[in-house]
Amino acid sequence: MQRTQLASLIAVICLAIDAQAMTLLDAFNAAQAYDSQLASARGARDAAYEKSTQGFAGLLPTVSATASINRINADITIANQDPIYRDYTQQIYQLQLRQPIYNQNNFDVYEQSKLLVTAGEIQFERAKNDLALRVSQAYFDVLTAQDTISFIHAQKAAITEQLESAKRNFEVGTATITDTHEAQARFDLAIAQEIAAQNDLEVKRNAFAVVTGQLPPELKSLRSGVKLSSPEPSNMDRWVKSAEASNFSVVAQSLLADIAKLEIHRNRAGHLPTLDAVAAQSQRKDLTLTSPSTTNTTAVGLQLTIPLFTGFSTTSKIREAIALENQARSDLDTAKRTAMQNARAAYLGVQSGLSQIRALEAAEVSSNSALESNKLGYDVGVRINIDVLNAQQQLYSTRRDLAKARYDTLINGLRLKAAAGTLGEVDLAELNALLDIR
Repeated sequence: MQRTQLASLIAVICLAIDAQAMTLLDAFNAAQAYDSQLASARGARDAAYEKSTQGFAGLLPTVSATASINRINADITIANQDPIYRDYTQQIYQLQLRQPIYNQNNFDVYEQSKLLVTAGEIQFERAKNDLALRVSQAYFDVLTAQDTISFIHAQKAAITEQLESAKRNFEVGTATITDTHEAQARFDLAIAQEIAAQNDLEVKRNAFAVVTGQLPPELKSLRSGVKLSSPEPSNMDRWVKSAEASNFSVVAQSLLADIAKLEIHRNRAGHLPTLDAVAAQSQRKDLTLTSPSTTNTTAVGLQLTIPLFTGFSTTSKIREAIALENQARSDLDTAKRTAMQNARAAYLGVQSGLSQIRALEAAEVSSNSALESNKLGYDVGVRINIDVLNAQQQLYSTRRDLAKARYDTLINGLRLKAAAGTLGEVDLAELNALLDIR
């Protein structure tokens, strides 16, 4: 009995949790823990952190220990003496410390490693920005689908009322059967639209789950009558300049171009000498049958290595590095142009969206007045049923378009900040504050 009550209580709690509507910040937090693309970027960033340690290791001393055992068969001939034959086992043990003093290749690798760490961090921040946009787009796509269904339900209710009115008027002889048929046709069309809208909502919910890992029963919508403002600064050129300099893709590609430049310098170092300080402690044991011996040796010195000929490999690698730097610089130009174009498109999208919102708000008021006038005209016999139905459809279509225009404007605002390299969680929090959280 107690187990049954406990199971029921757990089920009620789970249902209560499922029934809670999700906000945009809730969705973003869930996506950060679930999204595989962000997880991939996080892994790449963590791997990039290790590049710094690996690069610095080239500047540190290395210590190695070696041991070898050999069977020696020696035939020693000395002038005017009988040959000497020796057959014995030799053991050699050595401990060596090597400290690079001058090795340009290692210095360049270390400088590259620091840039790779920064590039990894930038790539991760870019992935977070991309996730914020994908979550926001998926969130507002679901809201758009939910609003469409709500408007269809309201329209269907209004059509039902109009259908009942047409039937009553036909029965008393004040309207023709045409009014009933027109209302019935609109009602059947609303049913078909409702089925399509339900399917679209399910598709959008599944797309939302791909990003967040959750299928919420409901998402928080925008507050009624919320007012959207223009982006600050209200100057497209300033946003474009910010995108050219601060966009995450541009910054990351700039770092990759610098790394490619260092790669040229690193390969040119293949023609340069290297200088190492070397200290070694060794022991050699000659295990002969007659006179075994042990020799201990300590050596400290400098080792200079001068490359003379590498089969044209170094020269070829330099040419390859130059070509790759040209590619990286071209990719940097492409990233800048793309970021600037995205900033322009997003800025114009916000401004156009705000103008469209103002026009649709005025159209909503006008459409509502037109509907009331047509209803009144129908009641007094100066309007026919189709006029009322058209006015209803126009009102609900306007409301649907108005809601979508608001969502699109908000998304373009996020895209504008992402293009400029300023998008952060604080922007999602500001957007979240516009939702009807009650």
